[in-house]
Amino acid sequence: MSHAVLSNEQSSQLQALYDEMRPASLTPLWEVLASLVTPEPASAVVAHKWRFDDARDYLMRAGDLISAAQAERRVLILENPGLPGASRITNSLYAGLQLILPGEVAPCHRHTQCALRFVMEGDGAFTAVDGEKAVMRPFDLVLTPGGQWHDHGNPTDKPMIWLDGLDIPTVSHFDASFSEKLGADAHPETVPAGDTSSRYGQNLRPMRGSVADRRPAHQPLFHYPYAEWRAALDRLATSAEPDPHLGHALEFLNPADGGSIMPTISAHVRLLPKGFATKGRRSTDASIYVVVEGLGQAWLNDAPMTLAPRDVLVVPSWTTLRFEAKDTLVLFGYSDRACQEKLNLFKEENA
Repeated sequence: MSHAVLSNEQSSQLQALYDEMRPASLTPLWEVLASLVTPEPASAVVAHKWRFDDARDYLMRAGDLISAAQAERRVLILENPGLPGASRITNSLYAGLQLILPGEVAPCHRHTQCALRFVMEGDGAFTAVDGEKAVMRPFDLVLTPGGQWHDHGNPTDKPMIWLDGLDIPTVSHFDASFSEKLGADAHPETVPAGDTSSRYGQNLRPMRGSVADRRPAHQPLFHYPYAEWRAALDRLATSAEPDPHLGHALEFLNPADGGSIMPTISAHVRLLPKGFATKGRRSTDASIYVVVEGLGQAWLNDAPMTLAPRDVLVVPSWTTLRFEAKDTLVLFGYSDRACQEKLNLFKEENA
């Protein structure tokens, strides 16, 4: 309580009142106001790093015990240590590592939740969206937008592992989750692999209303290949000085509106030249990072964490973050910034 100290008699009478009103589902705001409306973000989310090799070992052991078909999705959740039992990496986002072994299929389904897939290991498996395959290469970004049919398959002779990022906690917050199974392992093939990229991935789009304009108008593109985004980062690095707080940074865009890749999730990539150290920055969007290449260090409110390829790092909201690159450091990141901006909640601050 923020008001003046109460007398023993007053406290006793108030407590008796609280006990009496509790069965009526009433509670006094003045007892909890300070924890509800905080001066700045106060999250239970904690900073944490997962080493890929450690998680991979557990995932492969799970692969020996349960099939993708039995599990529907064979995934190990990256659960934030500050949110035990909540199946989330931040208060608004989910993360997990999914394994598809050679010859396996993860059956076709669709759901309200928006999802991204960032490839960690393997080459040649696919994600199919509404019957179109996106062949997955290391560090490709593949989307399965909310409400669209999707399945995964691995016709190669090597395991395929990717990071799943979904807005499951956000959808749960609104009690708005729906899901549906197709009833078949795979959606019938509708167009050849790569069709969508040729139509929507060249900073062009088919004329509205034409027969070529086949994808949903609000979400046409779902495959962002590593070969393309990495080359774009290199071009930026050769033509501009790095931003002091972000390094060289590029955001993935939805070509339909120039906005974030999905309504609730934003994603970007960064390149920090060898020896470069960013200045401190904090923002309200808790973020998840994957180290794509290079070695370095992150400071979260001045607490250091070493970074190595394929490490996964979560940075809580309003945590001052700095990076230092021991050699060229490339990062992929995603957050709920898209959702926060729509709700006029997003705030950032540079040191």
